[in-house]
Amino acid sequence: MAPPLTRLIDTVRAFRLPNLFRAGRRDHSPLTGVFSLVICGLLAGVVVAAAAFPIAAISGLATKSGIEAYDNLPTELTVQRTPQNTYLYASDNKTQLAMVYDENRKDVTFDEIPQVMRDAIVAAEDRSFYEHHGVDYRGVMRAFLNNRSGGSGQQGASTLTMQYVRMAISYSATHPADVVAATEDTTARKVREMRYAMQLEEEISKEEILTRYLNMAPFGNGAYGIWAASDVYFSKQPKDLTVDEAALLAGTVKAPSAFDPTNEEGKALSLERRNNYVIPGMVELGMITAEDGEKAKAAEIKVNGKRTPNGCVNTAKNDWGFFCDFFYRWWMDQEAFGETTFDRERRLKTGGYRIVTSLDPNVQKSARANVGKYAPDTNKNALMVAAVTPGTGHVKALAVNRVYTNDDSKNKANSDPAKRKAGVKGSYPSTTNPIITGSPDVGGFQGGSTFKLFTLIAALEKGYPLTYSIDSPKPYYVSGYPVEPNKDGPCRGKPVYCPENASNTLTGTFNMWSGFGRSVNTYFVPLEERVGADKVVDAAKRLGIKFRDAKDQEYADDASTWGAFTLGVSGTTALDMANAYATMAAEGTYCEPIPVLEISQGEQKLAAGEPRCEQVVDKDVSRAVIDAARCPVGDRSETSRCTSGTEGGARAKVGKPVAGKSGTTDSYRTASFVITTKQLTVAGIVADPDNHNTSMIGGGDAWWDPHSEAVNPAVINTLAESSKNVEAKQFTPPSQKMITGKLVPVPSVICNSEADAVTRLKAKGFVVKVASERIDSTCAAGRVARAEPGDSSVQGGTIVLRLSNGNAPPAPKPTTTPTRGGGDNDDDGPTLPDIPGLPDIPGLPDFPGGD
Repeated sequence: MAPPLTRLIDTVRAFRLPNLFRAGRRDHSPLTGVFSLVICGLLAGVVVAAAAFPIAAISGLATKSGIEAYDNLPTELTVQRTPQNTYLYASDNKTQLAMVYDENRKDVTFDEIPQVMRDAIVAAEDRSFYEHHGVDYRGVMRAFLNNRSGGSGQQGASTLTMQYVRMAISYSATHPADVVAATEDTTARKVREMRYAMQLEEEISKEEILTRYLNMAPFGNGAYGIWAASDVYFSKQPKDLTVDEAALLAGTVKAPSAFDPTNEEGKALSLERRNNYVIPGMVELGMITAEDGEKAKAAEIKVNGKRTPNGCVNTAKNDWGFFCDFFYRWWMDQEAFGETTFDRERRLKTGGYRIVTSLDPNVQKSARANVGKYAPDTNKNALMVAAVTPGTGHVKALAVNRVYTNDDSKNKANSDPAKRKAGVKGSYPSTTNPIITGSPDVGGFQGGSTFKLFTLIAALEKGYPLTYSIDSPKPYYVSGYPVEPNKDGPCRGKPVYCPENASNTLTGTFNMWSGFGRSVNTYFVPLEERVGADKVVDAAKRLGIKFRDAKDQEYADDASTWGAFTLGVSGTTALDMANAYATMAAEGTYCEPIPVLEISQGEQKLAAGEPRCEQVVDKDVSRAVIDAARCPVGDRSETSRCTSGTEGGARAKVGKPVAGKSGTTDSYRTASFVITTKQLTVAGIVADPDNHNTSMIGGGDAWWDPHSEAVNPAVINTLAESSKNVEAKQFTPPSQKMITGKLVPVPSVICNSEADAVTRLKAKGFVVKVASERIDSTCAAGRVARAEPGDSSVQGGTIVLRLSNGNAPPAPKPTTTPTRGGGDNDDDGPTLPDIPGLPDIPGLPDFPGGD
């Protein structure tokens, strides 16, 4: 009588069932399932028994135990979607910016896989694929007998279906230990794969199994799935693969590292496997002719082996990297993409999203070209430009004179002496720091007089009209804001804030049009006093200004004494300023700066990509702000009363209605400029990111005028070039209420006692502040020398009283040549006096500015 093991093998061989296993036939009859399960159960018994108890392999009891173990396995295979590449496109929906992935993979359909590739993988991995029902029982028995008898080499018997099951289990694992269990070489793993493979083949077609396998399999060099493999090795789509190429790819799946055709050793092994195993198998199975096989064998192996670009440091164009980085940081802040930053990053890199970004290639090209034209990449001063669409917040461009890369090997010496001494390199010409958009680690740069916009908003909201005038008799102002005692300036040694104008010519009476147009510090600081610095800071917050620096945040939290805020001493970014002015161009509608137009995953579109907007400033107030903001850039409306502007030629260069403002800080440490139409806002800042104390004017290798030679022309040209074929749209003028307001008279309290003046003014509903510094006056010492304002104010407005020191004022001196002073350095040179009630004369030229 034959041994038990021989009888078992004979029994298995008896279940060949040829009619049920014909190639291409999918008979899911109950009979097929029964026989399949019986056979698999028997095989499982052999495998389990032989592995656990070698002697018991011949025992019928062991076989029975194995069948029971097999039957107790779960039948449902959990299949998670494999990681897919995420693609970023420009706003035109066709220009690819970047690709982001964990595993380079893009699923394709069965029809997108050429027949030659399907044949090659079957010939390489499972030549009985179309004959079995998930488990090749003859292969299992053959491998078992070989491995038990000590034959040459260990044989495997995993079918394509079983291999797919193994990968699916691994990708569906929720714990690292499950991943190990899915791939370790154990009997339990083999039995489980057999069970799932049988079940899977009862549920889906051979074509679907083959498609899933080819989309999931690793091909080496970071390529997962046939789409990535075709791209990485041959720079083509799967549909264009030839016989020799398909055979080469199919041969790598067995061991991607060993058969890597991009290195000499792997190339030799892959050539041997292609020519001596895969292609002969294709001929043997009748997939190709012998003649075609010989031609394929003779084909030379020509592969690229260049990994597919991944992430923001590998964008299609280098200058797009800063926008890509902004997108990435934005994504990581969105709770819609996961509870934690880990979840959000995983979804981005594995979710297979198609993301149409807001980046406009034409606007970006113009911005980068102008930045490079006026500031080369080797300049330690960074010229940063951002462009935003009013009313949507869509970021159209982010450009800077820097190379986006982590490689700082060619970077210059740091401009900060302490950092240079410590051996820290500068951040130019290469950096990935988000200097255009800011981050918790990059607080930004002082915005200068562009911040006067927020004082305009707060003043108009409180009822001060555009015609509201303030007398500035000298080019500095002694405020009531406390500061550390100054060593320099007009209030030397006194603990009060004394801002100066950039020119001695900036004296006289100014209103909001002329004060903003000529950037008069001695108009805006007293206006801030009357409105309340906290109200000005609140307006900035509503327009999206972020206080990233800890000291700035401390001041912003208790802003009542932050007198210098209106002159832009707080850090900001080009993007923040562009969006703030865009809010005004959109008539008070603030929209969160957003880098996407549309996010889709398959057929599903995500709401996370939609604009997020809200009305934060009254429309009429916004129209009034824009009316005043037309003055600095040489534009006028029917209602504006501009005299001159700090960049009066901008309107003519853009050729469309514009509004904007320039700004500088002490010693030209930073210079900024913002300009907007109804459809696009562009802002720029030039500063030294490594050393915020760098002066950009006055000599040395940094000598230049950062306004006329850098930031202003870069910003203006970007807007002009981007607006060439865009319809000109007029800004809506403000109402008469915003222009003249409703002012109430202020009682005269000149030469009154302080107590009497305070009482009288409070009785009229005014808020009263008494300045700490006393001034020259013909009034007796301690009496009121001047009230600001002294004629009229808004109901409930602030009146500042200045007391007399008892000294008669000196005789007036003749006007001197303009010089640059401290504080904000905007300077527009000589101009016509601002005459209240002067009508706007169409065609009247703006007087040249010196900013």
